Amino acid sequence: MICGVDEAGRGPVIGPLVVAGVNFNDDSILIDNNVRDSKKISPRRRNELAKIIKDSALNYEIIKISASDIDDMRKIITLNEIEVNVFSMIIDKLKPDICYVDAVDVNAIRFGKNLLSKLKNKTKIISKHKADDIYPIVGAASILAKTVRDKEIFNISKILEKKLDIPIGSGYPSDPVTKHFLDKWFETYGYFPPYIRNSWKTTQNILKKYKNSKLNSY
Repeated sequence: MICGVDEAGRGPVIGPLVVAGVNFNDDSILIDNNVRDSKKISPRRRNELAKIIKDSALNYEIIKISASDIDDMRKIITLNEIEVNVFSMIIDKLKPDICYVDAVDVNAIRFGKNLLSKLKNKTKIISKHKADDIYPIVGAASILAKTVRDKEIFNISKILEKKLDIPIGSGYPSDPVTKHFLDKWFETYGYFPPYIRNSWKTTQNILKKYKNSKLNSY
């Protein structure tokens, strides 16, 4: 039994981090459906493939970590350590013989070793960068993670845009639309909603900006 594990939403300042794992006896059905890195597939096709993957998989597991939980955990551990913990939880739940993972650490071998140190089950770990583009089983996990996160972001955007009447953008720190949204939100309300990662540099810079402007007004 083989398994693939991948995540979606590591870098964004808005929304949850989603980690998915999926088990198959072999990857033939994934190859037949051209399953690959979710970022290289259109949203419509991702949703189609997500249904195929869920219907044909032996089993799968998805964990969502909210923005506020990420902020809380980052007070004591790194983002890499958070992902090691969640990846290992999923692998232990699925109990595969071999698990292919998309390494989030700059050192893929180290990420694999860190995973192994957390596992309760005897699972062989294959840890590589861009594994979602190399192994269809990891591509399947990336599709599940991405489609779940996309739904979360869609729901978040409906809630937040209704209160400010401007788009939230992609949610990535480099997106000027997202930066503008966060700046206007804080200017309007004086706080960030729970869907926003307060520990990110983008939000920290906005907090400093308004704190300094408030001090300068005295």
